[in-house]
Amino acid sequence: MKSAKSGPRSVLPSTRPLRPWIAVFPFLIALLAIAGVLNGVSGRLPDPLATHFGPDGKPDGYSSIRGFLTASLAALLLIAVGSGVLAQLRRTAPVTRWVISAGWGAAVMFALPVCLTLLANAHARDADAVRFPMWQVAAWLGAAVLAGGLGWLLAGPDTRTATAPSDGAPRLALAEGESAVWSHTVSSPLLALLGALMLGAGVLLGFLDGWLTGAILLVSALAVIAVGSVRVTVDRRGLRLASTLLGVRFRCVPFDRVTEAVGRQVQIAAEFGGWGYRVRPDRTGLVLRSGEGLVLRLTSGREFVVTVDDAATGAALFNAYLDRARTRQNSPQDSRRSPRQGG
Repeated sequence: MKSAKSGPRSVLPSTRPLRPWIAVFPFLIALLAIAGVLNGVSGRLPDPLATHFGPDGKPDGYSSIRGFLTASLAALLLIAVGSGVLAQLRRTAPVTRWVISAGWGAAVMFALPVCLTLLANAHARDADAVRFPMWQVAAWLGAAVLAGGLGWLLAGPDTRTATAPSDGAPRLALAEGESAVWSHTVSSPLLALLGALMLGAGVLLGFLDGWLTGAILLVSALAVIAVGSVRVTVDRRGLRLASTLLGVRFRCVPFDRVTEAVGRQVQIAAEFGGWGYRVRPDRTGLVLRSGEGLVLRLTSGREFVVTVDDAATGAALFNAYLDRARTRQNSPQDSRRSPRQGG
């Protein structure tokens, strides 16, 4: 198997050693906020509480005070621990900034409705008299988005791998008849965890609310899990993407659809507006982090992008096979083996 060295790289030091603390900070504030509100309305709450409301703001679901608080606090603590552990184990990884941002948004998403629900119940004579204005839902979602943005800023820039720019589109030298394979795995623990949680929720929802509703969540969970860990391969058939968690191939880009392959730095927020399997007007790609990316420039004028390590080597091998495919396509008809002549 042929191999080639990518351009010189240097790892920039992390500027955010406090990322694990930043990840758990909003959950501490959320718990203090819930404790403060609960202390202020203690003794004025009906039991059961009105905990779910319809579009008209009237209650259509109830829960005991203990059950409501236990479920809410358990969810907050579970997400807090998950965010803190991921930030500690992968504090310099690009995905950690997204974990922190999502954690800050989740802290507000869980804590604010708990506080609003407690306050709404405290001002009513009984649970049936509780009202939850729908404008509060819009304010709650807006606050969660703002919190996520604040978490993104506080997490600081990611640790990046600086790669020397390549001169044109490099080729990996392959002798006639020689073949090579380049393969790397790119993963997102956050996506894999999210997919697993969605899968469990889908099964639970299927038992509780019917399998038609649960099936929608199950299908969505499988789609998320599929891109949670992906094997990226370049060989004589082109570029292939296969889910390592599901064991299925879900994308193949053959040589006749590509003009050239390059390795370059990819900024997923600026170029794709998010992470996962993304489709934009001028590009499509599997982008699980910012950093090195294998970019295929398609004959349609679009780009197909995969963020993966050692992208320069993958691009060089793809271009070598691409040249070979073009040579065979342009070879004259009489270059085929002539028929055997009789004696």
